[in-house]
Amino acid sequence: MDYTLITIKFVLGIICLIFQINMLGKGNLAPTSAIDQVQNYVLGGIIGGIIYNSAITVLQFVMVLLIWTLIVFVVKFAKEHNSLVQKVIDGQPLILIKNGKVQVETCLRAGVTANELMFRLRAHGIYEVSRVKSGILEQNGQLVVIENDEENVRFPIINDGQISDDVLELIHRDEEWLMSELKKAGYDNANDIYLGEYTHGKLTLIPYPKA
Repeated sequence: MDYTLITIKFVLGIICLIFQINMLGKGNLAPTSAIDQVQNYVLGGIIGGIIYNSAITVLQFVMVLLIWTLIVFVVKFAKEHNSLVQKVIDGQPLILIKNGKVQVETCLRAGVTANELMFRLRAHGIYEVSRVKSGILEQNGQLVVIENDEENVRFPIINDGQISDDVLELIHRDEEWLMSELKKAGYDNANDIYLGEYTHGKLTLIPYPKA
């Protein structure tokens, strides 16, 4: 076995891994969505599967890493600049419980059984669905619960320039209201906003830096 070749491939794999982490703006590899997990698996498979294969040269290994890195960046760019692509790839939060009522069709579409739903509620110390104002299934599979006695919906209306229709529905507002608020604040559209939160009946907007 050529340990020199293995060492070179291993070093190149680590460099590629560090490069992707830094360029993607992540401090670690903890996945925040399903596609992040897939990227981790594929990169691990590339490094682990090729590194011990002496039939694959260093140049071929580098080319595979470059191709995968290019794919990752294309996907990232598409998600950040197209809301439809972002929804298709990352999905979006799903409201499983609204105003004390289970949204059965949404639960079934998300593959959440009644037993699993109640188990997750019990993990939050809740034993009655009627106590829940909103139960939201995040993209990473976590269930976030807002109880009836909580005054504010702690979810952003705008993320990375993309409007969350579900959050607008939760606060009983519509996109027309949001666009009006953006105009009042001096912004043309949601694409100018990095983060928009609605707390204590007030919309707080954090814009992108001006070019």
